[in-house]
Amino acid sequence: MADTTTRALSLLNLLQTHRHWPGTELAVRLGVTERTVRRDVERLRDLGYRIESSPGAAGGYRLEAGSAVPPLLLTDEEAVAMAIGLRVAASQRLVSGPETTITALAKLEQVLPAPLRRRVTALAETVQPSGINAGAPVDSEILGELALACRDHERVRFVYTAASGEVTRRRVEPHALAPADRHWYLLCWDLDKDDWRTFRVDRLAGVEHARVLFEPKPLTPEQIEEFIFVARSWVRTAVEADAVMELPLDVMRENFGQWGQGATAEDATHTRWPVGGSDFRETMYGLSWIPAGVAYTTDLASPAREELRETLVRMLAALDAPQPVAR
Repeated sequence: MADTTTRALSLLNLLQTHRHWPGTELAVRLGVTERTVRRDVERLRDLGYRIESSPGAAGGYRLEAGSAVPPLLLTDEEAVAMAIGLRVAASQRLVSGPETTITALAKLEQVLPAPLRRRVTALAETVQPSGINAGAPVDSEILGELALACRDHERVRFVYTAASGEVTRRRVEPHALAPADRHWYLLCWDLDKDDWRTFRVDRLAGVEHARVLFEPKPLTPEQIEEFIFVARSWVRTAVEADAVMELPLDVMRENFGQWGQGATAEDATHTRWPVGGSDFRETMYGLSWIPAGVAYTTDLASPAREELRETLVRMLAALDAPQPVAR
């Protein structure tokens, strides 16, 4: 009996740490037959865990919400309190352990019955922690679904509303969730664009799990950080301009990497690249990254245009002036 209980608990732990498990893989991990896995699944169902099974070669098991809280050694009140705390932490985009927060929230809400989930939602919406300047509101359920998809390497679909108001339907392979500047960002491989994309989570809606697993593409933590940093910078600014440079689009992207987002082909040999900043100095800094020897034009408007010209004239004068003799 002790071995049976231990094995059932091991099975439960696996089901709680992955959205979907093939029966064959569960059998291998537990060191038993698939028939034994089926019996252990029935034991967990008898204890109140709702486990969905699907037949066929791609079939398997997944843990679903039941009609009552499974025996987690928590009362309803304790479960609700924990879920509210996790929801508040996730929605306020706390930077300490964000992945742990949202995956824990997703795991807990995965087994909460519908009445308790409604209580959690109602209470969490009324709790407003002091001293936290929140950014755009984020649906914690969407955060949880995306966290599970990142963890399980499962493709998802969603509707995205860009800053311009354009609404598109996206199919992606989620890689990472990260908070920055009081917002949450989803880094993923866009299947239609065949490239990496970063999306603001508060602009996502209608997340659907495709139930198709994928092999994640390798990314270092430094690369993830750069993607998020670029996404944070990709917002409307006080000073905006386009630079048209004598570089084909593919060559420009090779030189600029993720900073080339938003660039478009002007023609076969020229690329248009949006650049801007809070003032003309930041725009000047952006233009300085155009590779040496590459000619370009810019439509920087007044008064930033005159401010930039005056600054550059003084810089050139300073460079051409005789250097003082050192004593």
